[in-house]
Amino acid sequence: MTVDWHGFNYLYSVSGFVVGALVGLTGVGGGSLMTPLLVLLFGFPPSVAVGTDLLYASITKASGTAIHSINGTVDWRIVKRLAMGSLPVTIMTLLALKYFGVTSPGTTGVITTVLGIALMLTAVSVWFRKWLQAYLANFVDGLPEKNIAFLTIVLGAFLGFLVSLSSVGAGAIGATILVLLYPKLPIARIVGSDIAHAVPLTLIAGLGHWFLGSIDWILLLSLLLGSLPGIVIGSQLAAYVPDRLLRTLLASTLAVVGARLAI
Repeated sequence: MTVDWHGFNYLYSVSGFVVGALVGLTGVGGGSLMTPLLVLLFGFPPSVAVGTDLLYASITKASGTAIHSINGTVDWRIVKRLAMGSLPVTIMTLLALKYFGVTSPGTTGVITTVLGIALMLTAVSVWFRKWLQAYLANFVDGLPEKNIAFLTIVLGAFLGFLVSLSSVGAGAIGATILVLLYPKLPIARIVGSDIAHAVPLTLIAGLGHWFLGSIDWILLLSLLLGSLPGIVIGSQLAAYVPDRLLRTLLASTLAVVGARLAI
């Protein structure tokens, strides 16, 4: 791996800081914020934005997984079920990208459309999370454990496809559905399990994109330089900013950007 530091742009680090702070404030995954920013503001090809963001996510979420694991807020049974669905589908999606050409016009169009749809789904899960959970709880309540296990594997498969193509969905969408499937589990364990599953998912998807040549290493290092302190500061400020206001603004932004990419 050769790194040419002449391509460094401090604006990438500034963007990483802003996204990191918003992640700390809202808890929504950085992919739903960072990837469209790289595509629309900085003009990166969708494949490069997705691939770089996947490795970025795997590094940042690894530290979160370590903390959750130490605190005992990871349900490894759920992580295993999600991985059983996500990892095979991730590998198949990467093979499809290699077959069709990750930079071909057709693939670029598919990635952009899937990214837009994923952002709109994320906006819905952020905006209407409580309503969705209340409405769908009747369909999930009382299901046998084997059915819950199967649905968790299916969720993992869906996330594997979505994340491999768009880098979006492992956070807000995954956590929303996990709350429905495991209503008796403390929220901290839902969040910890969701983050723990995102690490192997984004790592394998990111390494796959590296193999396909869609990683910008200067961009990756620049984003990490800004995002790591941003997450710390955002997490500290979270207690002082109205959660409802933040989530409404965030969901509205994701919906507009998602529609812009999907259409």
